Amino acid sequence: MTEELPDWTTPPRLTGWEADDLDHLPEAPKHIELIDGALIFRLLPQQQWCSRVTSEMASALVQAAPAGLTVVRQMTVRLDKQSRTEPDILVTTAPCERDRTWFAPEDVPLIVEVASPESAARDRSIKPFKYAQAGIPNFWRIEEEGEGEFVVHVYELDTVTNAYVPTGIHRERLKVSVPFPLDIDLAALAY
Repeated sequence: MTEELPDWTTPPRLTGWEADDLDHLPEAPKHIELIDGALIFRLLPQQQWCSRVTSEMASALVQAAPAGLTVVRQMTVRLDKQSRTEPDILVTTAPCERDRTWFAPEDVPLIVEVASPESAARDRSIKPFKYAQAGIPNFWRIEEEGEGEFVVHVYELDTVTNAYVPTGIHRERLKVSVPFPLDIDLAALAY
């Protein structure tokens, strides 16, 4: 027997979903993304290591971010008309607005994705491509590497090719100068 999908899962137009449609889906799950007009749902519960690393990294970024930059967790970025992703962490220059539901790429100097088994493929290929095309200057991907350990892959946007280039793979310590000076003992963040 085939189960019927809820009515709200049907796109409102033949060309698929658009970024602004996400604000009008009250019955949708809490964490939903839109990539090229297709809805992406987080179907699996978040793993503890992913939650911990996200929290600890966000906290470290908050402590290091200069005035004028705000660290935000799990809010969407409207990349284009048909793509609105929800990174694990983003840094923004946009002012705090009570009713804000998304950020514009030009207001986001850094996106951090913490790859889980469910999101790893998107975090390694589709999302970096989309973030680069939207002009987001810095992208970091954090992945588990061994029991309780993780690695941070750091990328910077090459504005000539509009693609990310790797600038470092960090295991023990994350020390960068962009988008702002930061020096984090990664071992202290591990569990």
